Amino acid sequence: MNWALALAPMLVVLLTILAVLRRRGEVRAYARRHLERLEAKERGSDRARLQHPEIDLSQCIGCGACVRACPEEGVLGLMHGQAVIVHGARCVGHGRCADACPTAAIALTLGDLSDRRDLPAVHEDLEAVNVPGLFLAGELSGFALVRTAVSHGVTVADAVSRRRTAMGPASAPRGETVHELLIVGAGPAGVACSLRAKELGVAYLTIEQSENIGGTVASYPRRKLVMTQPVELPLYGRMDKSTYQKEELIGIWEGLARDHGLNIRTGVQMMGFARRDDGLFVVNTSSGEILARHVCLALGRRGTPRKLGVPGEDLPKVAYSLLDAESYRDRQILVVGGGDSAIEAAVGLAEQPGNHVTLSYRKHAFFRLKARNERQLAEAIGGGRLRVVYESEVESIGPGVVHLRVGQNGSAKTERLANDEVFVFAGGVPPFQLLQSGGVSFDPDDRPESTALANDSRGFLYAQIALLIGTALVLFWAVIHSGYYGAPLLIRPSLASHHMLRPSGPIGLMFGVLAVSFFVFNLTYLVKRSVRWGRWLPGTLRGWMNAHVFTGVSSLLCVLVHCGFALRNVVGGHALVALIIVVVTGAIGRYIYAFIPRAANGREVDLDEVRTRLVSMSSAWDEAGRGYGEEVRREIDHLIHAGRWRPGLLARVGALISGQVRLSRTLRRLRAQGRTGDIPGDEIRDVTLIARRAYRLSLMVTHYEELRALLSSWRYFHRWLALLMVLLTVAHVATALRYADLRWKAHRAVATASLGGDTRGVSP
Repeated sequence: MNWALALAPMLVVLLTILAVLRRRGEVRAYARRHLERLEAKERGSDRARLQHPEIDLSQCIGCGACVRACPEEGVLGLMHGQAVIVHGARCVGHGRCADACPTAAIALTLGDLSDRRDLPAVHEDLEAVNVPGLFLAGELSGFALVRTAVSHGVTVADAVSRRRTAMGPASAPRGETVHELLIVGAGPAGVACSLRAKELGVAYLTIEQSENIGGTVASYPRRKLVMTQPVELPLYGRMDKSTYQKEELIGIWEGLARDHGLNIRTGVQMMGFARRDDGLFVVNTSSGEILARHVCLALGRRGTPRKLGVPGEDLPKVAYSLLDAESYRDRQILVVGGGDSAIEAAVGLAEQPGNHVTLSYRKHAFFRLKARNERQLAEAIGGGRLRVVYESEVESIGPGVVHLRVGQNGSAKTERLANDEVFVFAGGVPPFQLLQSGGVSFDPDDRPESTALANDSRGFLYAQIALLIGTALVLFWAVIHSGYYGAPLLIRPSLASHHMLRPSGPIGLMFGVLAVSFFVFNLTYLVKRSVRWGRWLPGTLRGWMNAHVFTGVSSLLCVLVHCGFALRNVVGGHALVALIIVVVTGAIGRYIYAFIPRAANGREVDLDEVRTRLVSMSSAWDEAGRGYGEEVRREIDHLIHAGRWRPGLLARVGALISGQVRLSRTLRRLRAQGRTGDIPGDEIRDVTLIARRAYRLSLMVTHYEELRALLSSWRYFHRWLALLMVLLTVAHVATALRYADLRWKAHRAVATASLGGDTRGVSP
């Protein structure tokens, strides 16, 4: 082992340097992420309206697979070595984070719906709770993804098909035409429902108020990318691409409608519906009444565009959607709105030659924007191509002019803008009133309890059971042959079982080959984790993680049998030591590591609660115009952050030593300012208690972060020793093959000499 001892100091120094450099970068990244989370909470973009990831910190090992998998930038980030939600409002429910998590630590759930009255009460099969036979699919149920809408349409068609089988085909009383299923809307959910109904032989009719199919997607700007994720579309097969252009996606739907002769009537608008005493639905449309046993409403949530209610809004230059920004050049344009649609339209129009674009938004800042749109907006403003007027509202629209009211309360003033075009993106009026008139409930008390949408972790349990069985079998094998495995190495060659159980014997060699096979398969987990190459391997990352754990421990068990439960001072023995450390560090990462980061992130939550309490307490001081509340918040924030994000050990020790002095000075300053501002004594005491608690919590977070950084060294040992083990294993196999080849040549030479040169019948 002289060569190993010679290289060990250099390797230790190299790994230490890499660890220190990585640690410094990690601390800086955590500081940025922490500030970003605080800003998100202040802006209200930390919480999602509907679907969002829920992270079980007791299971998260901080691999970052969820962060890399999320197509919406900034939803997730790593904090103290674990995944945390940063901009939850950007989450639209792709669910890739849950699919990518190897430890089942993420579940895609719906938020707190206890006070939401804009979501209908539906069962798991999307049937309205209070209206049997009525189904609500797609955006109407609160899910915005094309993939989800397609699955909803298939779910409804399957449910109707099952009921038709149980109830028999729909009858036509008094000669009336009754459809088994009426589908209202030909967007993603409606088209998928139509295709599935056609596939199952369900008598259906689909109506669409527009002249073309596509629903909300059809109103997207030209060449807009639509996120779908791989999904099975009935009568088409798997749509493997993760993004499609709007025109490409609608072209697929139109081709399917044409090729399969889908029963879709365009230009037909639903006016209302009611359920008769015989259970049939009467749907009033612009072309007459339609009878159906089941109805699927795939209307979308946008409904009719929301108007501004100002003079001149009916002028031809006012539009509520933008299909092609390139059609507008050399124009004075006003865009009204603060959502992603408004930002995309304003930026797209600003890129066209000769346009002067103004974006009007009634609030003081933009909220819940996608990261990509935030960057493009900042670039357009910085480049002078786009002007944003915050806290502004349209007062009136006239030919060639628009009047904006800018500012709030007494400071508001009217600004006159030269104008050729006005685009209003103020959302839409959803068809809730129409649904309520038909009996659909929006009462949160009627809404069934939502369930997590992520998979469970039974696969990991099965892997552990299999490992338990394998370990028991190896132990049983060792007990049976304890006479051999318990004997010293010098005595083993004299035992009768040595020929079979030695490393080069039939059984020992078989376990060695099996160990190498397990380990080769174990390494494919690295390929699956790759964003670029992982999609070529079937299954989920969670399943591959379970296989990674199983094959890693199984290879160790096989190696123990292969080497006869003895550690030799050879290349194979070195590989065994590396393998043992790799398995141990892997177990630390999978089972133990999550505790310390969870504690640190838990203290971050406590700090957030302290800040919330402080804001609540100090808001009254701000309203009184004393300025004390703002000063208190600034002082305590400085106290919290003063020593937290120091990349160097000496800097953190220095901040810890000077912390008590800084705390005492801050408390004295706050008491003096409170007395000067006539703040009641009990409120000043509360402020000092909050300051002390905030400081203690920040110290605890820093302490846990240091422990986490120390414990995270398991990952370095796990990775680098795994690489070393691979090299040692290759050297061991090469040495074994070379040794076996030399033995065969020597055996052949002896046999040749003894047989007088005739080598026939000589076997190795």
